[in-house]
Amino acid sequence: MKKFIYLMTTIALVAGMALLSGCGSSKEATDYAYIEDKGTLTVGLDDTFAPMGFRDKDDNLVGVDIDLAKAVGKKLGIKVEFQPIDWDAKEAELKSKNIDCVWNGMSATKDRQKSMTLSNKYFNNKILVMSLDKGINIKSSADLKNYKVGTQADSAALESVKADKNYDSFADNVSEYPTYDEAILDMKAGRIDVIVIDEVYALYNNKNKTKLYQSDFDFGSDKYAVGFRKGDKELAAKVNDAIQECIDDGTADKICEKWFGKGSSLIINEGYDN
Repeated sequence: MKKFIYLMTTIALVAGMALLSGCGSSKEATDYAYIEDKGTLTVGLDDTFAPMGFRDKDDNLVGVDIDLAKAVGKKLGIKVEFQPIDWDAKEAELKSKNIDCVWNGMSATKDRQKSMTLSNKYFNNKILVMSLDKGINIKSSADLKNYKVGTQADSAALESVKADKNYDSFADNVSEYPTYDEAILDMKAGRIDVIVIDEVYALYNNKNKTKLYQSDFDFGSDKYAVGFRKGDKELAAKVNDAIQECIDDGTADKICEKWFGKGSSLIINEGYDN
């Protein structure tokens, strides 16, 4: 009888330990619990993308996404750290847990929806056509065959230009530049007539640098999302909720006003159609 009681007690203890161990494992397996446990959200970024995330004259990281990520961290009660990365290796950086998310004006493409868990679209960027000459007003992409066009190499703007149905008719007129600033300088020199540019940079440029005039035609939306490790849905949902809080309490408007001027509320919280 004593052996039976001892055996049953041992089984109960083992089962209890397994249950406790299982609960601990479940917590550790949760993506948001992982962030809570370490107390830090590590944000990966390209630190040269003004005005989303870049270095000021004192080498401090500043920008729209820097301010928004910090505001989200404050809502969540979690410290936010920023880690410059090789942009082409962002998925590998996530998988290795060197970073917890990619937050730096990243386009919410279908390919990225497959390779990462994305937040809701949080930034309403567009691809604009602009000029230094107020008299130039592009009404459709077909008009670009009559103008010299500049844009930034390897940009979402260039992708939109090349994907346009009329691209073949104006392809020979397109010049690529390492940066938008260099394209604007060439426009000032009269070597190009218009620039195809991210709205986010155009607004920042207009507030701080050179006045550009927007045409009626644009190449459509290029909305941004935050990228997380594939499967990190709880963390993505927490960030979505915190961004909505920033919109509701006016924090988002203050960030946009700081970087783009009054009336430029580009921070959104928009889901996906598919």
